Amino acid sequence: MLQPNYISLYRSGELKRRAEALEARLKSCDICPQECGVNRLEGELGFCHSAYLPIVAAVCAHHGEEPPISGTKGSGTMFFGNCNMRCVYCQNHQISQNWEKQKSNEVDCHTLAERLLYLQAVGCHNINFVSPSHFVPQIVRAVLEAVPMGLRLPLVYNTSGYDSLKSLRELDGIIDIYLPDLRYASNKWGKKFSQAPDYVEQARAAIKEMHRQVGDLVVDDEGVARRGLIVRHLILPNRIAGSRESLKWLVNEVSPNVTLSVMAQYFPSHRAPQVSLLSRKILPFEYDEVVELLDKLGIENGWVQEMDSAENYLPDFERQGHPFDLGVGKPK
Repeated sequence: MLQPNYISLYRSGELKRRAEALEARLKSCDICPQECGVNRLEGELGFCHSAYLPIVAAVCAHHGEEPPISGTKGSGTMFFGNCNMRCVYCQNHQISQNWEKQKSNEVDCHTLAERLLYLQAVGCHNINFVSPSHFVPQIVRAVLEAVPMGLRLPLVYNTSGYDSLKSLRELDGIIDIYLPDLRYASNKWGKKFSQAPDYVEQARAAIKEMHRQVGDLVVDDEGVARRGLIVRHLILPNRIAGSRESLKWLVNEVSPNVTLSVMAQYFPSHRAPQVSLLSRKILPFEYDEVVELLDKLGIENGWVQEMDSAENYLPDFERQGHPFDLGVGKPK
């Protein structure tokens, strides 16, 4: 098994340098594209309602990700609380947009490091950071502490795609597998439905940087991801996701061999039932349009979720497997 690059970064002292550089930016926070400028080190709260301590809603062996991520033993998943977006249709809104309740899930970085080692010990294929964009410094600090404790698993950065280019560059050589969403092709919808007014520019720049760092997907002999990029694209009603434009951009500007996960699981969650354009599931013709587009663009790598399987879909937080208590590491 190849050794993750973050181990050599640790040995050279570069991992420590990056952790400290990222933490210094929390004093006037610009960790994500919201760039609130608050002093999170002193407890000030910006858009993400998160101070210095990371907020971890759940830790589990997750079997519901894409096949190369979950494998046979599960992905060692950490669901971070709060978010740097406000999607009106968020299927995990209980943990992403209920910051008052999530305050009770704050942990220190050493505890976070211990959980990384626990997930490794129970046999997970990787460590999967879900919604990590606002906690990049804390993640790097936890990895820094976990390496001398024995951490050796590949790291997955599982994100909405609304990421800071400056922060991503600090993750070069630390993250092995990037798993971003590509939500919109129009800033109009990014602003209206996710409070991310520059989503298109930020997500596209982020995905190009991710690909520069890790390239196309590479799997081992058992089909488990070792390195590379997987892009997720959720089909939304009324063509709001801009699938045609986004997927053309992926093929033309990122890689003709891009690995794509097309999701048909949309349902009107959270506040979406009150939003006319988002108040229903996708229709068969909307699904078929995207499937046909994959063939026209020659996209051959990845997965397309069947509409039938989407009927019984549960949000990530509800189908996460067996969560473990952060304090003792035993099943709840």
